[in-house]
Amino acid sequence: MKDGDPSRGEPPEEVVLRALYEQRIYRFAARNAGVAERAFKRLPPESARAAKDNVKAIRGLLALARPVKPSQVFKVQDPLPAGRLLGYFKKAERRFGVEWEVLAAVMFAETKFGRVKSNSYAGAQGPMQFMPATWRAYGMGGDIQDPQDAIMGAANYLRATGAPQNYQRALHAYNPSQAYVDAILLHAGQIKRDPRNYYAYYAWQVFVLTTEGERRLTGP
Repeated sequence: MKDGDPSRGEPPEEVVLRALYEQRIYRFAARNAGVAERAFKRLPPESARAAKDNVKAIRGLLALARPVKPSQVFKVQDPLPAGRLLGYFKKAERRFGVEWEVLAAVMFAETKFGRVKSNSYAGAQGPMQFMPATWRAYGMGGDIQDPQDAIMGAANYLRATGAPQNYQRALHAYNPSQAYVDAILLHAGQIKRDPRNYYAYYAWQVFVLTTEGERRLTGP
């Protein structure tokens, strides 16, 4: 993927490397509040706001993560092109009224846009991480592993549980954690403020917390 393949929608290597650098900075800041606060004060107001939102979202999601043994095997895969996924998000928005930015933020938080192929420790499956029983109720007969079907199922479920009128309630039904709800809305807000953030998030990679430290599973 030296220069990227436009026909497949792969981001250029320079973009991937810069996104990974940015992601690592935010993850470090999420774990080091004092350093983060000093850095925020040195940024222009708009940049500081974006950095604070990303750090808060990551900190919340990290708090939910369960460290695993270093020997645990995780299945990962290449995601579908960003443009193709964007088409699925917008199709789901048109059908169910759930904002595409929220759907993208859910997929980003759950599996980094489908890079994670393994089930969660609780048994959630697919690129939008559905529990099998929930999928049977809201998946509309689709394939839980298929990105388009999973996005449509997520939009169906979020609408049934309160979206778009009440994203707090709908996202809490998706994952009963206020930290999770806040993280999704913060990431969605970043994409709304600047749609280019969608492509930046798309280039972020999969990290896993182990009992012996953090490990990156995808990327250069």
